Amino acid sequence: MPLIWTAISAHGFGHAAQVVPVLNALGRLVPDLRVLLRTAVPASFFVDRLKIPWETSPVQQDVGCIQQGPITINIEATWHAHHQFHSTWDERLLTEVTAMQAAKPELILADTPYLALAAGQAASIPTVALASFTWDLILSEYQAPPSIDNRAITQSIRQAYSQADLALRITPSPTLDCFHRVIMIHPIAEPAAPARKELAEFLALAPDERTVLIGFGGIPLASLPFETVESLPGYRFLFDGSIPPESKRFISIKSLPFSFKTLLASVDVVMTKPGYGTLVEAVALQVPTVYVRRYNFGDEQSLVDYLHCYGKGIELPMDDFMKGQWATTLEQAMNLPATAPPPEPSGASEAATLLAPYFKRDRR
Repeated sequence: MPLIWTAISAHGFGHAAQVVPVLNALGRLVPDLRVLLRTAVPASFFVDRLKIPWETSPVQQDVGCIQQGPITINIEATWHAHHQFHSTWDERLLTEVTAMQAAKPELILADTPYLALAAGQAASIPTVALASFTWDLILSEYQAPPSIDNRAITQSIRQAYSQADLALRITPSPTLDCFHRVIMIHPIAEPAAPARKELAEFLALAPDERTVLIGFGGIPLASLPFETVESLPGYRFLFDGSIPPESKRFISIKSLPFSFKTLLASVDVVMTKPGYGTLVEAVALQVPTVYVRRYNFGDEQSLVDYLHCYGKGIELPMDDFMKGQWATTLEQAMNLPATAPPPEPSGASEAATLLAPYFKRDRR
């Protein structure tokens, strides 16, 4: 049975959300395909999402960023974690090569752990990167402590990325110049069907009430200005986190019989950070989007540009977000005009078509 080794960054769930539609599409082209998920993303994420046979191998693939919630990045801790990761690079590489040689996959797919690409090349197995950004690009935004040789680390990362046989650059994304061969593909998104009527009935919404989905990705948002926002009339806020028990306007999405994807397709506004999965699906669905920027994450500008070109987006400054000064921005978001039709979110099927030929080769 053909096997694809899939290495996935565990910095939130965004990378896994990009990979799953590609693997599902590939499974429709390659009979009996199996997946080995080499990642620290919890196995529970893939249940009911990944439709072909899979197993997990929970080994750390990269560092990503060390964060204090979904918005604040601990830059010093991030650099120290990368320093530690790269100080054991040779041992990590040997571990991956040995495991790959034992598993004998036809292909290594990485979104976007560079360790897997270097190991695949060393193991003489074809390697493909699936990327909307690379970690050297992200680290280039951050000043390293004097004790850490940031140049050596970023050069090592770029060298590992350069060993990929092919990179599939997902729309939207910044320029990825560390790969030798790059093919651009359309956005990867699988929007759910809306359930607006069912959601309104479940929440017993008044005719003039609007729903706002607050979701900042796989890294939890620890707190919100609940007291201030509670006094904002005309809205119900669906929050991916803990809420005060006495709240009348906030509802935990864990208490709702709808998936996050269905809620995104069914609300009046989504409030989020510019992260790939939520933003691209919001554009595909034309859901008004209020976003809170970090201003120090390498793919953020390309996502914001994409949102303003094809979706309905407006920025809520960080200070206003933290103070609960949301009313004006929410009202403006719902009155935004339509923009240009967005690109077809066909990236998963395009990627699968490009990957399928690797499983027709006899490497043994």
